[in-house]
Amino acid sequence: MWYSLYPPMNWDAYKAQWPNAVHSQFVSTPGLRWHVQVMGQGPVMLMLHGTGASTHTWRRMLPVLASRYTLVCPDLPGHAFTTPHASLNLSLPNVSGFLDQLLGTLKLKPSVVVGHSAGAALGAHWVLQHSSAIANTALVALNPAWLALPGLAYWLFPPAAKLMALNPATGFLAAKFLATPEQTERLIASTGSRLSTQDLNYYAALLASSTHINGVLSMMSSWNVQSLEGRLQQLKGPVLMCIGSNDQTVSPIQAQKAAKLMPHAQTRFFEGLGHLAHEEDPQQTCEVMLKWLALNQAN
Repeated sequence: MWYSLYPPMNWDAYKAQWPNAVHSQFVSTPGLRWHVQVMGQGPVMLMLHGTGASTHTWRRMLPVLASRYTLVCPDLPGHAFTTPHASLNLSLPNVSGFLDQLLGTLKLKPSVVVGHSAGAALGAHWVLQHSSAIANTALVALNPAWLALPGLAYWLFPPAAKLMALNPATGFLAAKFLATPEQTERLIASTGSRLSTQDLNYYAALLASSTHINGVLSMMSSWNVQSLEGRLQQLKGPVLMCIGSNDQTVSPIQAQKAAKLMPHAQTRFFEGLGHLAHEEDPQQTCEVMLKWLALNQAN
């Protein structure tokens, strides 16, 4: 009964307008059918979007980076055009394992991992799991969500997401509530970022999808970043943190705390930009990343 509330996003309905759709492909691994964009040439760069986003978040960065790297950009499980995993367990270790299956199927091995927000947490976990097998993997974290939420938020938000995910109708009802331009604009503004109407339309499409919303809730309810926090000091390779000074989702103070836990982390602040700084100023983000990678990794 409840499955009828969660139809997958229809790729045929969106592919004409979805950014970089010409580079999209669908890849099957056990329990999943991935939407992934692969483009460019050179060393492999794995790019992981944050909770609630999709490959569209990299839309203006990919053409710049593709001249130097082979880019692998998946929609995470349950997000956008990637199906939910059959197990419905989206813990950090599980999703990291699912990524291994995707990369193995593609026969690609990243030397650089880029993650935004929760995608940075997934990226850090993946690098930690492969640190002995892949030497000198560089990690670029854009407004990373690496630490547990402070104070009362830590006790309220994960349980709330868990309770919402347990109700089969939650994603459907939330999508109905969020499926207006006004709600989309309000939600993005709450991150401290400002996007154009055209850019907001991509998020509006995602927020109108009950399957996507359900994927977001499942991920939020399954992840335990507190366990990751205790392992950040084990990141021995080069780490770059790019932080929007106006981030209203993950406080820049949290980012500074995380940086102190890592022996080789460097931090760059983007003045006046919010949680989606890489979408607000993709050119600056790419320039900072490429300059740092040239100095910190032998390609």
